[in-house]
This record gives sequence, structure tokens and C-alpha cells, in this order.
Amino acid sequence: MKLKPVSLDVFAEARDEAHVVLARVMARLAPGEHVLRLGVGMDGQERPLSATLPVTVQGEGGSEDLVGVESRYFDNFVFLLAVGLAQTLCYGVMYLRSPAVDEGGPACTVQAWNLTWGVLNECEAARAAELIGDREPAAFVDAFGVHTSAEEDAEAVYPPVAYTVL
Repeated sequence: MKLKPVSLDVFAEARDEAHVVLARVMARLAPGEHVLRLGVGMDGQERPLSATLPVTVQGEGGSEDLVGVESRYFDNFVFLLAVGLAQTLCYGVMYLRSPAVDEGGPACTVQAWNLTWGVLNECEAARAAELIGDREPAAFVDAFGVHTSAEEDAEAVYPPVAYTVL
């Protein structure tokens, strides 16, 4: 894949935004085992690049819950997401698989974000089902916004407590 050159400042901003995106996602996770998946491609590329980030949340759904990730997966995910955010010619999908809330339904829920022109746009449930298809037998739900806005502080703080599992 041949990428358009970007300045180090542009890539640093994209990396910071990738951290903010992940912090926002992690802040909304209920206790359990979650998986974030990301695919980033470009026209002419045979297969998209992909990254997977398993996330464990331990606790009872309160502010003292522990959010755990392995640093090697986290670093790879941040890097690929930063590339997608810095390269306006890239496209892709990020989606989150979480344990189901209702015991009688599917085993998990899925939310998706469409990556285009350097932005992750939240998908409604129907669009998420189109993008993910049969890869994840799940209940699809509407995704929430993950980017910072102009009036917000862009500092990424991993809520409520983040740690790295060795």
C-alpha cells in the first residue's frame, strides 16, 4: 500500500485523536469481555489492514471498574487507527463487540463506526449490520460519537482506571 505522505504534526494529531477515541469507547463499556476490531484499506489495496483490541472491564459498572488491555494490541490498534485518521484517502470500519445485556437474545451486541476522509462516523444499527454482515452473529445497536469537538478538551484519560495486563 502506498500512502500519501503526511507531516509528523498531522500524524501526531491523528495519534492523539486515536487515543481520545479509545478513551471514549472504554468509558462506555460495561463489565465483561469486549473486542474492538478495525479494518483500514485504500483503493488498489488487495486486503485491508486489520487490528484487534481485546478489552476486559472488571467491576460492577461503577467508577471504580478496571479497564484492561494488553499493550501490544493497544499500540497496534492506536497506530492503525492513527493512520486511518491521518490519511484522508483511507477507508474502513471500526466495530465493538460486547456481551449482550438481555439473556434471551443474541450472545453479543455490535456497534460500528465507518472510517472515511479521516473521520469515524457512528453507524445506525441497520448500517452496522450491512457493514459487518455475517462476521458477527449479534444484535446490532446504534453507535455513539467518538470524536472530540472544537469546544472539548482533547486530552485522553482512560476511564475510570486503565492498566496494562502483562
